[in-house]
Amino acid sequence: MPFANYKLPVGLLDHARKEEIIHRTTEMFVEYFGEAVRPYTMVLVEEVADGGWGRADETLTLEKMGLVPGKESPAPE
Repeated sequence: MPFANYKLPVGLLDHARKEEIIHRTTEMFVEYFGEAVRPYTMVLVEEVADGGWGRADETLTLEKMGLVPGKESPAPE
């Protein structure tokens, strides 16, 4: 069973963006493994409290990363 687990800061994405992540991740698994995996694909989008995660021994916050909850992040180029 293909499984993806995304952990994002609380409030960063709205419901529609989370749905998009779920749909696009499912489509990626289907592309790699075939249509038979669709019913068994699980995608979890979890929200983590601001400051409840870190990297390289540093606690990260939305403010430190220059992100504002509810505002759409720029699309990657």
